[in-house]
Amino acid sequence: MIEQDTIKLLRECDAGVKMGTASIDEVLDYVKSKSLKTYLADCKAEHNRLEKEIERRLDSFGDEGKTPNPMAKGMSWLKTNVKLLVDESDETIADLMTDGCNMGVKSLNKYLNEYKAAEEYSKDIAKRLINLEERLTIDIRKYL
Repeated sequence: MIEQDTIKLLRECDAGVKMGTASIDEVLDYVKSKSLKTYLADCKAEHNRLEKEIERRLDSFGDEGKTPNPMAKGMSWLKTNVKLLVDESDETIADLMTDGCNMGVKSLNKYLNEYKAAEEYSKDIAKRLINLEERLTIDIRKYL
Protein backbone atom coordinates (compact mmCIF):
# COMPACT_ATOMS: atom_id res chain seq x y z
CA MET A 1 0.00 0.00 0.00
CA ILE A 2 2.77 2.47 0.90
CA GLU A 3 4.67 1.80 -2.32
CA GLN A 4 1.55 2.04 -4.51
CA ASP A 5 0.41 5.31 -2.92
CA THR A 6 3.95 6.66 -3.16
CA ILE A 7 4.20 5.87 -6.88
CA LYS A 8 0.73 7.29 -7.57
CA LEU A 9 1.52 10.52 -5.72
CA LEU A 10 4.87 10.88 -7.47
CA ARG A 11 3.22 10.32 -10.85
CA GLU A 12 0.77 13.14 -10.17
CA CYS A 13 3.63 15.38 -9.06
CA ASP A 14 5.48 14.44 -12.25
CA ALA A 15 2.52 15.39 -14.44
CA GLY A 16 1.97 18.59 -12.46
CA VAL A 17 5.56 19.76 -12.62
CA LYS A 18 5.64 19.11 -16.38
CA MET A 19 2.39 21.01 -16.85
CA GLY A 20 3.77 23.94 -14.86
CA THR A 21 6.97 24.06 -16.89
CA ALA A 22 5.07 23.89 -20.18
CA SER A 23 2.75 26.69 -19.06
CA ILE A 24 5.65 28.95 -18.18
CA ASP A 25 7.30 28.17 -21.52
CA GLU A 26 4.11 29.17 -23.35
CA VAL A 27 4.04 32.68 -21.89
CA LEU A 28 7.69 33.58 -21.33
CA ASP A 29 8.22 35.16 -24.76
CA TYR A 30 5.25 37.49 -24.21
CA VAL A 31 6.41 38.89 -20.86
CA LYS A 32 7.38 42.55 -20.98
CA SER A 33 8.39 43.20 -17.36
CA LYS A 34 11.90 42.13 -16.46
CA SER A 35 10.87 41.30 -12.89
CA LEU A 36 7.89 39.16 -14.00
CA LYS A 37 10.16 37.33 -16.43
CA THR A 38 12.59 36.70 -13.54
CA TYR A 39 9.82 35.33 -11.30
CA LEU A 40 8.70 32.97 -14.05
CA ALA A 41 12.22 31.90 -15.01
CA ASP A 42 13.13 31.22 -11.38
CA CYS A 43 9.93 29.23 -10.89
CA LYS A 44 10.67 27.24 -14.04
CA ALA A 45 14.17 26.45 -12.76
CA GLU A 46 12.68 25.20 -9.48
CA HIS A 47 10.17 23.10 -11.42
CA ASN A 48 13.04 21.58 -13.39
CA ARG A 49 14.93 20.73 -10.18
CA LEU A 50 11.83 19.12 -8.68
CA GLU A 51 11.17 17.23 -11.90
CA LYS A 52 14.64 15.66 -11.76
CA GLU A 53 14.11 14.71 -8.12
CA ILE A 54 10.72 13.17 -8.93
CA GLU A 55 12.17 11.25 -11.87
CA ARG A 56 15.00 9.85 -9.72
CA ARG A 57 12.50 8.74 -7.09
CA LEU A 58 10.21 7.14 -9.67
CA ASP A 59 13.23 5.43 -11.27
CA SER A 60 14.02 3.86 -7.92
CA PHE A 61 10.57 2.21 -8.10
CA GLY A 62 11.05 1.22 -11.75
CA ASP A 63 8.35 3.65 -12.86
CA GLU A 64 8.49 5.95 -15.89
CA GLY A 65 6.27 8.69 -14.45
CA LYS A 66 3.29 10.40 -15.98
CA THR A 67 2.80 12.97 -18.68
CA PRO A 68 0.12 15.61 -18.26
CA ASN A 69 -3.36 14.72 -19.42
CA PRO A 70 -3.44 15.60 -23.15
CA MET A 71 -6.93 17.11 -22.83
CA ALA A 72 -5.90 19.33 -19.91
CA LYS A 73 -2.71 20.34 -21.67
CA GLY A 74 -4.60 21.12 -24.87
CA MET A 75 -7.23 23.18 -23.07
CA SER A 76 -4.52 25.10 -21.23
CA TRP A 77 -2.69 25.79 -24.49
CA LEU A 78 -5.90 26.95 -26.16
CA LYS A 79 -6.90 29.22 -23.29
CA THR A 80 -3.43 30.72 -23.10
CA ASN A 81 -3.13 31.40 -26.80
CA VAL A 82 -6.64 32.83 -27.19
CA LYS A 83 -6.17 35.18 -24.23
CA LEU A 84 -2.75 36.28 -25.45
CA LEU A 85 -4.11 36.84 -28.95
CA VAL A 86 -6.60 39.32 -27.48
CA ASP A 87 -4.24 40.89 -24.94
CA GLU A 88 -0.49 40.24 -24.67
CA SER A 89 -0.13 42.19 -21.42
CA ASP A 90 1.72 41.14 -18.30
CA GLU A 91 -1.65 41.37 -16.54
CA THR A 92 -3.05 38.65 -18.81
CA ILE A 93 0.03 36.50 -18.23
CA ALA A 94 -0.20 36.93 -14.45
CA ASP A 95 -3.90 36.03 -14.61
CA LEU A 96 -3.22 32.88 -16.65
CA MET A 97 -0.36 31.80 -14.41
CA THR A 98 -2.39 32.43 -11.25
CA ASP A 99 -5.26 30.29 -12.59
CA GLY A 100 -2.84 27.51 -13.51
CA CYS A 101 -1.08 27.59 -10.16
CA ASN A 102 -4.38 27.52 -8.29
CA MET A 103 -5.49 24.48 -10.27
CA GLY A 104 -2.17 22.79 -9.55
CA VAL A 105 -2.38 23.51 -5.83
CA LYS A 106 -5.94 22.19 -5.70
CA SER A 107 -5.04 18.99 -7.57
CA LEU A 108 -1.89 18.29 -5.57
CA ASN A 109 -3.68 18.78 -2.27
CA LYS A 110 -6.38 16.39 -3.47
CA TYR A 111 -3.72 13.78 -4.29
CA LEU A 112 -1.98 14.29 -0.95
CA ASN A 113 -5.30 13.52 0.74
CA GLU A 114 -6.03 10.59 -1.57
CA TYR A 115 -2.64 8.89 -1.23
CA LYS A 116 -2.27 9.16 2.55
CA ALA A 117 -0.12 6.03 2.77
CA ALA A 118 2.60 7.51 0.54
CA GLU A 119 6.05 7.73 2.10
CA GLU A 120 6.91 11.01 3.80
CA TYR A 121 9.70 11.86 1.35
CA SER A 122 7.24 11.81 -1.54
CA LYS A 123 4.67 13.80 0.42
CA ASP A 124 7.41 16.36 1.05
CA ILE A 125 8.04 16.65 -2.70
CA ALA A 126 4.33 17.29 -3.27
CA LYS A 127 4.29 19.91 -0.51
CA ARG A 128 7.34 21.65 -1.96
CA LEU A 129 5.65 21.77 -5.36
CA ILE A 130 2.49 23.18 -3.77
CA ASN A 131 4.55 25.82 -1.95
CA LEU A 132 6.33 26.74 -5.17
CA GLU A 133 3.00 27.29 -6.95
CA GLU A 134 1.58 29.26 -4.02
CA ARG A 135 4.68 31.43 -3.81
CA LEU A 136 4.49 32.27 -7.52
CA THR A 137 0.87 33.40 -7.21
CA ILE A 138 1.86 35.71 -4.35
CA ASP A 139 4.89 37.05 -6.21
CA ILE A 140 2.96 37.92 -9.36
CA ARG A 141 -0.13 39.47 -7.75
CA LYS A 142 1.22 42.94 -8.41
CA TYR A 143 0.89 42.27 -12.15
CA LEU A 144 -2.83 41.43 -11.97
